[in-house]
Amino acid sequence: MKSRQNGLTAALTGLAPAIWGSTYLVTTELLPPDRPLLATTMRALPGGLFLLALGRKLPAGIWWWRALVLGVLNIGAFNFLLFVAAYRLPGGIAAMIMSAQPMFVVILAALFLGDRIRAVHALACAMGTGGVVLLVFKGAASLDAIGVLAAVGGALCMASGITLTKRWGRPEGVSLLTFTGWQLTAGGLVLLPFWLSLEDLPNGLTGSNVIGFTYLITLGAVLSYIVWFRGIERLPAVAVSFLALGSPVVATLLGYFVKDQTLSALQIVGMAVILLAVVLGQPRPPKPKSEETPSAPPRTTDSHLPDHPALEQERSG
Repeated sequence: MKSRQNGLTAALTGLAPAIWGSTYLVTTELLPPDRPLLATTMRALPGGLFLLALGRKLPAGIWWWRALVLGVLNIGAFNFLLFVAAYRLPGGIAAMIMSAQPMFVVILAALFLGDRIRAVHALACAMGTGGVVLLVFKGAASLDAIGVLAAVGGALCMASGITLTKRWGRPEGVSLLTFTGWQLTAGGLVLLPFWLSLEDLPNGLTGSNVIGFTYLITLGAVLSYIVWFRGIERLPAVAVSFLALGSPVVATLLGYFVKDQTLSALQIVGMAVILLAVVLGQPRPPKPKSEETPSAPPRTTDSHLPDHPALEQERSG
């Protein structure tokens, strides 16, 4: 029963990376061009404010700075670094570097959560990275130092966010919607000055822009982060980290079905390897107890004891 519940929780949590995998297509096809910070800010801040208004509860005490830290790691800094890496690293290099994120979680979970590093997790990390290489690598490409640092920083932000969210949990009496709203709002507020200082405001919004922003706010932020944080609560941190590998798979499939991009045999193999890595990264069901348990020796009574002079003397008093 526990194994089935974990499987259902993992499937639901995997919806979040699947939705995030569609973000690139929505951004390029429906949003104003060359406005990545506008897209990430609008994705986080309106949804966060909506959830705050719905829950009507602000952080208290230590949770002011905890909510800020989680919002920066899970949303603000992560999305900013992700877009910097994507713009400066060609050929899917950013996705390849980001695929190291589960390895970072394995290490951080051992340090801060007391989880044991297992050989199967090391194997799954290697398979996940290898699968992403097969999926997105486009051949030789020059590496930009800032882009590489941004990609590594983004992977560390996501890994740290997963680990700290698991370690700190959710404050008592705070709903999952409100907890998500705290982080979306904090992440959006951190992104806001970068957007206003680094990008120009668009001249106007088209109908397609409105549809794109609506999708990012509702599905791309509110719904996806609610199920993501729910998954972190109910699954091991390492298991959640491997689910994030589904994002490049969905992005590749959407490119094939929607934009008529090619899909090679190596990419299909890469998808299969990534899927296997995700499965290996999930918690294993407990081993059933052996049916052949050694039975205790039968208790003996006086009537079954062999005749013995000392015992006969004790019986006769």
